[in-house]
Amino acid sequence: MAGQGGAQNPVASALDALGTGAYLTDAQGLIVAVNTRGEQLLGRPASALVGKDAHDLLHRTRWGEPVPRAQCRIRASMIAGRTEQGGGEWLECGDGTLLPVAWLVTPCDLGISPSATLVLFHSAGRSGRPAQRPPVSGRLPELERLALLAETTTLLTSTLDIDEALRRLVSLVVPRLADWAVIDLITERDEVWRFAVAHAEGGTVVFRDDLQGPMPPVPQESPMPLSRALRGAASSLAGPETYHGPPDSGIAVEQRRLFEETGMHSAVVVPLRSLHDVLGALTLGRSDQPERFDATDVALLEDIARRASLALENARLYQRQRKVAETMQRHLLPKLPRTPGRSMTARYLPAPDASEVGGDWYDAFTLADGATALVIGDVVGHDLDAAAGMAQLRNMLRAYALSQQRPPSKIVEWLDHATPDIAEVSMATLVFARMTVNDDGGCELSWTNAGHPPPLLVTHEGVARYLTDGHGLLLGVAPERPRPDATAELPPGATLLLYTDGLIESPGHSLDEGLERLRRHAAALAHRPLEPFTDQLLARARPPANDDDVALLAVRNVPRPAA
Repeated sequence: MAGQGGAQNPVASALDALGTGAYLTDAQGLIVAVNTRGEQLLGRPASALVGKDAHDLLHRTRWGEPVPRAQCRIRASMIAGRTEQGGGEWLECGDGTLLPVAWLVTPCDLGISPSATLVLFHSAGRSGRPAQRPPVSGRLPELERLALLAETTTLLTSTLDIDEALRRLVSLVVPRLADWAVIDLITERDEVWRFAVAHAEGGTVVFRDDLQGPMPPVPQESPMPLSRALRGAASSLAGPETYHGPPDSGIAVEQRRLFEETGMHSAVVVPLRSLHDVLGALTLGRSDQPERFDATDVALLEDIARRASLALENARLYQRQRKVAETMQRHLLPKLPRTPGRSMTARYLPAPDASEVGGDWYDAFTLADGATALVIGDVVGHDLDAAAGMAQLRNMLRAYALSQQRPPSKIVEWLDHATPDIAEVSMATLVFARMTVNDDGGCELSWTNAGHPPPLLVTHEGVARYLTDGHGLLLGVAPERPRPDATAELPPGATLLLYTDGLIESPGHSLDEGLERLRRHAAALAHRPLEPFTDQLLARARPPANDDDVALLAVRNVPRPAA
């Protein structure tokens, strides 16, 4: 595999270690390195990729046409410098076939340029010749209608991201059924929001931002098509003549403007309904296609709308539960104590959008004897129950640690015995530690580890080692077994790092690889102040393919000034 200049280099070796296709671009979007798997998937040698504009060379529509730069989601993520993932995109292979891909874009710092971007991709289906563009006609044969319904179900139910599901809905119906697609949504605050006004132009879908945004409230008595649909009433056919008379509401004013701006001569408006609520309305319009919509079209669009409504309802329920869990989890994460001679910081990162909420947590508090208690833990599970279990475990541990001046092992032994009867936790891992000042004025750490990744100690000189002593079984496995304690001294300027497995685990890579990656990055950042040390370590060490949440607690032994 080749990188810059076509020669093997550390960047090339790093990309080759990934288990999926990958290429690296610079700030101008030019490919600077590609791995062997990427060459294989694209059917292109590195020499035909490196130095080329990734967007111009690879990004295509399903019909094999170049994706307009303003509409390319991969390119937009690269320019914005944010981590995003998606699907429903096509890359052009060396033989002219199109490869459907799922992708992830993330900024990275590999020393190549100030704005390097890593693009990971893998096949989402078999490569093939570009699809035949459908004729500019609204009439679909029965077999194609059935295929469209099947495709609608497959595409819309395979994502739990509302925006992504609605973008897929637009791409399904424009230009296959209409020249225009308009989606109006009723928000959880019962406000109407025009999510999309999309138009087919030159084989691509263009969104009219000037026609999107907030809408007037739904009138309760209006007989006009969109107002009826937003109340959950029957579907309606409409045209510009529908809104020629005096408007009966603000929505009618917006609809007249919509017809004037788009030039639609025929439209059909269907409600988006779940089992319990009206979610919004879907409007399809024709301006270029000469046929007017009829009752046959209405039946097809109602079928599409039912499938879209189900997908939208599922996505909303998922995001609502996720938001509740994340909010609860963040509110339960504590404020850190201020302790003389120590600086402390913590981070919590939720899992990516496609994942569920986990039970990662941290805690730090001052004990009755002046020692500082440090905790990092992970409750097994990825849902609201895991977040609730995390809260129960944290409160139980706090209560016992504050009331009993006992070694860490005894505190965790009691917790292990009490958990099955009090907390709804099946299994969990944690590290519980006490940080004290010894008789010589040094900083001493004592801890016990219940099946958790080992703490990492980094000296100011950049020597990093894992504290592997004091290791025992997970909570909930064998409560009757005694637990070990371990001690270590923290040199002046040293940083102690407690973390959860989301920082080191990655599909296709061993745990040892993740631990070594974390150790090397932590050592390299040893001289950084604690806050940037923590941020940079998260950015560098967290695997790009990570699908878990991450909790991180960092404590630095700050040398006391000489008298």
